[in-house]
Amino acid sequence: MNYHITHRTFYDYAAPVSVSHHVARLEPLVTATQSRGDFSLQIFPEPTSRKERTDYFGNRLCFFAIQEIHTKLEIITHSRVTVTPRRQTQNESTAAWESVAEMFRDPVSPEVVEPYQFVFDSPQIRASLELFDYARESFRDGTPLIVGARDLTKRIFKDFKFDPKATTVATPLEEVWEKRRGVCQDFAHLGIACLRSLGLPARYVSGYLRTRPPEGKPRLVGVDASHAWFAIFLPGNGWIDFDPTNNCQTDVDHITVAYGRDFGDVSPVAGILTGGGKHDVQVSVDVEPLD
Repeated sequence: MNYHITHRTFYDYAAPVSVSHHVARLEPLVTATQSRGDFSLQIFPEPTSRKERTDYFGNRLCFFAIQEIHTKLEIITHSRVTVTPRRQTQNESTAAWESVAEMFRDPVSPEVVEPYQFVFDSPQIRASLELFDYARESFRDGTPLIVGARDLTKRIFKDFKFDPKATTVATPLEEVWEKRRGVCQDFAHLGIACLRSLGLPARYVSGYLRTRPPEGKPRLVGVDASHAWFAIFLPGNGWIDFDPTNNCQTDVDHITVAYGRDFGDVSPVAGILTGGGKHDVQVSVDVEPLD
């Protein structure tokens, strides 16, 4: 599936900003099932300085600074991406989750050093006995890892209500657990916390989700979404992505932009500024199929 993706982020500040420094993570990744064509990133007002690099996880970053007084900031990206169908792991006889968890107890073999870093707590995700107990309902003794991950995804979808007004990007996972509601970021964090509570490696994935219009209705421009989900590591298969917000494994409707330990590693736009006061943020995403 070929896509043209347009992502617009607009900041409207209540007071003038004299200096601002930002980092943007908006360039889609190249993966085994995803290739990237043209990519452009426009910034208004024009930055005084701008540098690009790849971070520790392999995500593409753009650092920029604006050193003129401004009351608005607009960031627009255009991406051409091709996504091929992901190989759905159907083999229910894959390794039991306990044997996989055992691989990530010291000492670890060289083959699993890279995913080993995703076993530990991160700034926004903490393992707990409560989440261990919740996860164990999906991961009974001897349950194949892939089967348990599918069931955990299904239960999060069933037990937690999608509610964009219930949380913010700063809402702690403990509050999401208590309220039983949140958004895709919260559900990805929850799935990761459950898996790490079992001693399994899990990472946070950010990207886009192509939304499909109702039968007979036109596709609306700009109403697609920035999205988030989680991935587990299955020895012999690599990372496998699950979307608890939509109760599915990811496929051609999911476009990957970045991955890390939690949202803090992949925030689309982050920054520090002088002035500005309160501000409004508007985000518009259009995932246009080209096939």
